[in-house]
Amino acid sequence: MSKKDITMRKRVEALHEAREVARAGGGEKRAAKQHEAGKLTARERLAELLDEGSFSEVGLFRRNRTVTFGMDTADLPADGVVTGSGTVLGRPIHVASQDFTVMGGSAGETHNKKVVQMMEAALETGTPFVFINDSGGARVQEGIDSLSGYGQVFFANVKLSGVVPQISVIAGPCAGGAVYSPALTDFIVQTRKGHMFITGPNVIKQVTGEDVSQDELGGADAHMAVSGVTSFVAEDDAQALLITKKLLSFLPQNNTEDPPVVPGYYTLDYDPEIGDVVPADGKAGYDVREVIGRVIDNADFLEVQAGYAKNIVVGFARINGRSVGIVANQPSAMAGVLDINASDKGSKFIRFCDCFNIPIITFVDVPGYLPGVAQEHGGIIRHGAKILFAYSAATVPKITVVLRKAYGGAYIAMASKDLGADKVLAWPTAEIAVMGAEGAVAIVFRKEVAAAADPDARRAELVEEYRETFATPFMAASRGLVDDIIDPGDTRLEIAKALEILVSKRQLRPAKKHGLNPV
Repeated sequence: MSKKDITMRKRVEALHEAREVARAGGGEKRAAKQHEAGKLTARERLAELLDEGSFSEVGLFRRNRTVTFGMDTADLPADGVVTGSGTVLGRPIHVASQDFTVMGGSAGETHNKKVVQMMEAALETGTPFVFINDSGGARVQEGIDSLSGYGQVFFANVKLSGVVPQISVIAGPCAGGAVYSPALTDFIVQTRKGHMFITGPNVIKQVTGEDVSQDELGGADAHMAVSGVTSFVAEDDAQALLITKKLLSFLPQNNTEDPPVVPGYYTLDYDPEIGDVVPADGKAGYDVREVIGRVIDNADFLEVQAGYAKNIVVGFARINGRSVGIVANQPSAMAGVLDINASDKGSKFIRFCDCFNIPIITFVDVPGYLPGVAQEHGGIIRHGAKILFAYSAATVPKITVVLRKAYGGAYIAMASKDLGADKVLAWPTAEIAVMGAEGAVAIVFRKEVAAAADPDARRAELVEEYRETFATPFMAASRGLVDDIIDPGDTRLEIAKALEILVSKRQLRPAKKHGLNPV
């Protein structure tokens, strides 16, 4: 064996050793501590997310250049973030996974540059980007360089927005400026071990005197039910990554592609029981997800923000193998009214579907916008306009099914024909009117009812007359605002047929830089 061969072998051996050391992150003790805390390591998370053997790492040997405050002797393998590409269910994505075992996953200049490099690669190749967050925050020792790095990440988030799907997984602490990157992405999956807040409990107590725990301030339940920041709550890392994989399965790779079609045999048979889900009494509640489950493939519904603004339901499903976005009023929560939070939740989801060529199916059972001083002063006019804007701006196929009530401005807002719905279907139980019959009679026939010998009987007669005249789907159908009145049992079939026709829909809009949606 030549001297050259021996030298090469030694160098290869040294390379493998260096790789092993770098991939060990903060070492066995810190990895064990991560496990004791109920969390996976950065690399274990990627192994859970990506197809086996598909990960190709970038930047394993990157190092920071800061030499102040002891950084010249700091051992920071991969600078505390694992980056690269791989596949999920056979489709490529780019990833970044913060390593809490390396200086608490703190983000410095090089750390952030590695993340941005993957984001730029995702943009160039048209692949989704997934960022797994588990970091103590900005690396204080690097000062302004750390803050500059965050700014570069935010800027990249905005460049990717609407071009490729962006998903954030909050698997540990995410505090201060770091929270704005997840906020700029499309979906946030937060584990029970994950926390997000601008200022932590200690700072809040010092400034305001309020005593609050991490969970109360920025835990998964708080951000799901109260702030509306989180899209999905996961019990642990494994579940969070499973949710991420399922979410990706519904989405296209980028905004130039259509969502994947899942081949298979899907029956479109008549459903004799679906009509029984919706009570004839307009004041009776029911769970609209029962209707959704009967219409979609295999009752497989991935609900988004399930614990927030429960009066509206949004999520992903498939119909005849095609990905669709579902938006539905929820009569079991606040009678399904539209309020500030529901308008925000619905409009954000609609905008996402429109960006990524996902048809929108809307199920309508809405009594109106929520009245009240708190709503008016909270900006229901501004927030309520968001859902009007979102539906009007959307150029993807839009199919609307009116199940029961569709009153007033909320009827218009829920993907009505006048907001560009391509196909509007109505069940025979649909009541489409300016307001409910009782309210209309109280306004229009107030004097007549008061003068009647039997006011209650006369009111009941007029309510029934108004309902039969104005609150049926036949009046709307006669004006072309409903395309067809269908047997509820045919709902799945009719939607599937409409989707097949609309799959090639192309709609041109006036040339402009962008619209000014209400914010």
